[in-house]
Amino acid sequence: MPQKRFSNSRPHGGSRPFNKHSRGGFSRRPSGGNRPQGSQFIHPSKFVNKAVITEEVEHFVPEHQFTDFAIGDALKRSVVAKGYTAPTPIQDRTIPHVLKGQDVVGIANTGTGKTAAFLIPLIDKVVKNPKEQVLVIVPTRELALQIDSELKSLTRGMKIFSVCVVGGASIVPQLRALRYKNNFVIGTPGRLKDLIERKSIRLNDFATLVLDEADRMLDMGFINDMRYVIKGMPVVRHTLFFSATITREVEGLISEFLKEPVRISVKTGDTAKNVDQDVVKMEGKQKLDILHDLLNQKEFSKVLVFGRTKHGVEKLSKMLIDRGFKTESIHGNKSHGQRQRALKSFKDNQVQVLIATDVAARGLDIDGISHVINYDLPTTYDDYVHRIGRTGRGTKRGKALTFVD
Repeated sequence: MPQKRFSNSRPHGGSRPFNKHSRGGFSRRPSGGNRPQGSQFIHPSKFVNKAVITEEVEHFVPEHQFTDFAIGDALKRSVVAKGYTAPTPIQDRTIPHVLKGQDVVGIANTGTGKTAAFLIPLIDKVVKNPKEQVLVIVPTRELALQIDSELKSLTRGMKIFSVCVVGGASIVPQLRALRYKNNFVIGTPGRLKDLIERKSIRLNDFATLVLDEADRMLDMGFINDMRYVIKGMPVVRHTLFFSATITREVEGLISEFLKEPVRISVKTGDTAKNVDQDVVKMEGKQKLDILHDLLNQKEFSKVLVFGRTKHGVEKLSKMLIDRGFKTESIHGNKSHGQRQRALKSFKDNQVQVLIATDVAARGLDIDGISHVINYDLPTTYDDYVHRIGRTGRGTKRGKALTFVD
């Protein structure tokens, strides 16, 4: 991707409430203190991108309404009860193909409604054939739990059952739940493999497969576990594959796992157009003091802060608590229960700040995040795209700030 040129002018007006000189002097690399060892060098200009004003974005007119789709009346009522009106682009273009039983590759920015794009037609599939079983594989426990929660809210009263099987949580309740019939099994690759080896999951029973955030599973080293799971499934199956990016490796997975898929891309660019991105330069100041000043501003109401390491995230969380900020943290050293309690506090606006590592924050879908702050630089540009996608979800506006030396 070529470097963007930019000037000191703000094309859409408005001023930043911080460091008016933050755009200057990008010729040198960030110092080692802020740059992860072994990471890509990401030119700071990539962290500067004025959000597109809503009125200037081309207005998407869906070809369908939810009531147009060939789904059952009970499901239509459930969709309406959820407050869904017009489909998002990925939903509008994906749902008809899934209803036809076609393999689908969906490429879309984060926060565009991918979960409902596959859940709605697959719920209809189960309603029409109660013996149908669907396996959903995702990279993180948080994403698995969110999909399961969305599924339960869409199927209330329909006698459709699901189980969420993830690492970091006790396997005993999961083993118990798997003794019963479940139309949907949603899980992370490692825990799924463990349960398959224990013969608690019989892969021959599953004729439908969803791979969500497949690019992240590849990045996180789950490829062998994914292959193990998929190898045990029926050769003739219905496979849906969702990814935010397409790389040579991702293309390899598509050719390996899918048969003549319909390709649907509604990706509008590397980063969301409605996320206002900028940098904050240290200029000799302490990072913690700058973060403190930002968090004291009224508009920083619900802030997700990214750190590089588990230790660093926990240390920063304690320092902010000592300074009087309501703060929680999520990282790999925390138990499943601790992470869920932290996320709930953040979702329910009981805390202002959530500090997270990249892995812990995979798949987070939390409404109303006002700002994402990259306290430590991301390791790769893809990580940056993923981080800032936590704000500006759907049609909402968001802001992302990246600390550079």
